[in-house]
Amino acid sequence: MDVNAEGLARAIGARVKQERAAHGWTLDRLAEYAGVSRRMVVSVEQGSVNPSVGTLLRLSDALGVGLPALVEPPAPTEAKVTRAGQGAALWTGEHGGCGVLVAGTRPPDVVELWDWTLGPGDRHESGAHAEGTRELLQVLEGTVTVEADGRSHVLAVGDALAFHGDAEHSYSNPNDAPARFALCVHEPGVGRARRTEAVDD
Repeated sequence: MDVNAEGLARAIGARVKQERAAHGWTLDRLAEYAGVSRRMVVSVEQGSVNPSVGTLLRLSDALGVGLPALVEPPAPTEAKVTRAGQGAALWTGEHGGCGVLVAGTRPPDVVELWDWTLGPGDRHESGAHAEGTRELLQVLEGTVTVEADGRSHVLAVGDALAFHGDAEHSYSNPNDAPARFALCVHEPGVGRARRTEAVDD
């Protein structure tokens, strides 16, 4: 990991540990709720790994805080400015692409705003997000192919797509020029399943 990635990994680890402690959960319990291994939870809390977006989504949903809360400290005011270059880079592609979380809201209904670039040949495959998740995407540069809802959508500059994020989907750039798109993800009821289980315990 580079210096920026190491700093982000440490910040995420500290926040995960803080939220787990606030719930009074053991490492095993968080691992069970999130559907990840205990070893992964330990590594995340220690800041020794750069976890995938999928792993972060599972942890944030289990903790009921939403992904944006894991990558930035709690804001003292309602308005939160993220300057250019200060977003959380949570995915990097093999050909120069990058997925940057630039803004987000608090639970229970979490909205995330992403700035994605895909280098020529880059592809990001995403597992199914929480039930009810919806995504909105608009291409800003180049051409992007989105596979969602069992279909392949080829999008050019200015084209937009709304689709279900609670099924497997992917974004790819099969062309020779870089591509860039804005992505908005709406995940309703973050932590609802965990809150229900807590009441039932």
